[in-house]
Amino acid sequence: MAIPVIDFSKLSGEERAKTMAQIANGCEEWGFFQLENHGIPEELLERVKRVCNEFYKLEREENFKKSTPVKLLNESDGGKIENVDWEDVITLLDDNEWPSNTPDFKETMAEYRAEVKKLAEKVMEVMDENLGLPKGYIKSAFNSSNKDDGDNNKAFFGTKVSHYPPCPQPKRVNALRAHTDAGGVVLLFQDDVVGGLQILKGSEWVDVQPLPNTIVINTGDQIEVLSNGKYKSVWHRVLATPDGNRRSIASFYNPSLAATIAPAPQLVEQAGAYPKFVFGDYMSVYAEQKFRPKEPRFQAVKSM
Repeated sequence: MAIPVIDFSKLSGEERAKTMAQIANGCEEWGFFQLENHGIPEELLERVKRVCNEFYKLEREENFKKSTPVKLLNESDGGKIENVDWEDVITLLDDNEWPSNTPDFKETMAEYRAEVKKLAEKVMEVMDENLGLPKGYIKSAFNSSNKDDGDNNKAFFGTKVSHYPPCPQPKRVNALRAHTDAGGVVLLFQDDVVGGLQILKGSEWVDVQPLPNTIVINTGDQIEVLSNGKYKSVWHRVLATPDGNRRSIASFYNPSLAATIAPAPQLVEQAGAYPKFVFGDYMSVYAEQKFRPKEPRFQAVKSM
């Protein structure tokens, strides 16, 4: 069993209807799919790999050796280590401080973020069309309509640069614990050699196969709500591995914290399946419950 791999370039050709249907299937049946020929230049993706690998070596590797997961693994009695992830991670935003000691890192990652954001908006427009919603519906829903919210009314776009170093005892710790993503659409540029990412399909964990220069798309909790459950956010995890330093660059196109999220009226046949809420309230609940089932999060935010 393998998650769908879809040629995104065929959206503009004779196979458009077939490609739209493949993406609909990826959203409805899997919650994850991979895009090839997505429009992000391969030369840029190769630079991203290089600068991120160099960044980890220059600026992160030594600190990871002194991190909490490493200490717990070395000091504990041999049982499973809970509540930590075997992960080194930083988040890149337009307005936070970026690493500056790795040559070309800032320039390359800024260029990549611009390209992957454009791809995210194209993917959301495909979702709009497949769901029978007006073009731009999801993007608009992710932005607060209240002008008094100022900068908080704009959709959030962040990029997590993660590395999962080789683990000497991979059975004892998770690289990343199982969870669903809180936000909207996630675009992952994953390692094309070192695997470990899995999704839960029914009762079976399925590998997300490493493929060179594809972009993995997955839908978050807010897409599940907006689609009134037609598209589901899916449990996924990363397994620790004894060999290889897995690189993972995940970009999140999320609602603004001030945005009101609810099922699209066009998709509501009967009310009540999903609540209406402010995304910032949902994130407050998610911060406490990220690694637990999502349904109680929807219930908790319903009562806020």
